[in-house]
Amino acid sequence: MTEDKYKKRMQRKKEHIDETVGDASEERGVVVLLTGNGKGKSSSAFGMAIRAIGHGMKVGIVQFIKSWTNTGEQLFFDQADGVDFHIMGTGFTWDTQDKEKDIEAAKMLWSKAKVMLTNDDIGLVVLDELTYMLSYAYLDEEELLQAIRQRPKHQHVVITGRAAKDSLIELADTVSEIKDIKHAFREGVKAMPGIEW
Repeated sequence: MTEDKYKKRMQRKKEHIDETVGDASEERGVVVLLTGNGKGKSSSAFGMAIRAIGHGMKVGIVQFIKSWTNTGEQLFFDQADGVDFHIMGTGFTWDTQDKEKDIEAAKMLWSKAKVMLTNDDIGLVVLDELTYMLSYAYLDEEELLQAIRQRPKHQHVVITGRAAKDSLIELADTVSEIKDIKHAFREGVKAMPGIEW
């Protein structure tokens, strides 16, 4: 491609992008849903939490499914100002094998998330692995959707987890499905700190 053709192509692209950016004028909180079988959903959500902190926002994080292990994200966010961080604490459901205990823990954690979703001071709420709470029917779906809909107008919500229900997809403003193509674990590589937790 000649320099002249390249320049004209980039100029057309710039005009299109400028027009698209100009059309987006509404300012409000958004719901981002990160789903799919691939790795990186929680990592992406925590990246957005770091961005929010960088902009001086307060952040609320609730991790469903996860246990009380010293994950890198917990160690990091415990040191950050303006972060309210809670973990379900029971571990993976296949570890506990106790449905009633899991439901009780999910409801307790959800009560903390509901408070965050009414707090006008919190700019971003991360609901990590929330999709499982609906798939396993641990939480009331309509109550959950209503709480997210009724949050403060400026508040952003990031939801992660596999197999997101249609109701969550419909509610979300942005939905990304992360595809699993290859994973080191299937090749016999142990889960590694800083990568998996």
